[in-house]
Amino acid sequence: MSDCLFCKIAAGEIPSEKLYEDELCCAFSDIDPQAPTHFLVIPKAHIPSAAEISPENSAAAAHILEVIAKVARDQGLESYRIVSNIGPQAGQSVPHLHFHVLAGRDMTWPPG
Repeated sequence: MSDCLFCKIAAGEIPSEKLYEDELCCAFSDIDPQAPTHFLVIPKAHIPSAAEISPENSAAAAHILEVIAKVARDQGLESYRIVSNIGPQAGQSVPHLHFHVLAGRDMTWPPG
């Protein structure tokens, strides 16, 4: 999608602090971190949100969870939170599937 911020980051059109990249996804530091460690992992293919995961694209979502585990290990994280917001009321500001990974502080429950 040509006007999607995360598609542009994935394509290298917008600079980011990339932590990981392969043919299916990339991980990069959040520009407005909400924890001492805060990075995002996105598929390179445009999937609007987790609500749009289907049999045709679910392999990308599964791969992202593998990448999250790898990047977390590489960052030395033992405890972290994974968040994916779906829709504006839940806080999704970019309509492209993405997973926030937050660590380095106590996470409260319930979130929000």
